[in-house]
Amino acid sequence: MRSKGIKTIAENRKVRHEYFVVESFEAGIELIGTEVKSIRLGAVNLKDSWCSIDKGELFVRGMHISPYEKGNIFNKDPLRVRKLLMHKREINKLYGTVKQDGLTLIPLSLYFKDSKVKVQLGLCKGKKLYDKRESAAKRDAAREIDRSLKSRNNY
Repeated sequence: MRSKGIKTIAENRKVRHEYFVVESFEAGIELIGTEVKSIRLGAVNLKDSWCSIDKGELFVRGMHISPYEKGNIFNKDPLRVRKLLMHKREINKLYGTVKQDGLTLIPLSLYFKDSKVKVQLGLCKGKKLYDKRESAAKRDAAREIDRSLKSRNNY
């Protein structure tokens, strides 16, 4: 049996600063050949992307996949809406949660799992300004504690 090789392509680091990630899910993504080649080169940006559910189908919007240099006529629009692949039951559950609780679906990362491209989706709740300050203060305090422990152990 082969082991699952996971290789991260792109991460959306901004999400952890702007939102609380309540739960995460894995979804496949519907791509065209030259997009996969461009992804293999790492030409992906998830910065302003988000997901929506329309008529029982899940879509990612705002994900930028740069055109493949050698793709000429086969290249598609870099910001086109791409369909995400999940079971219907999971999509309906997400739809209910998003509508009821006012949460947002945001792509956290894009990665290869064996030879397939997968998207990690986060069910997110927006942070207020004071939450952002609090998490920054906790991060700084933890960093300071690590520094002092390291200097104490090294004399």
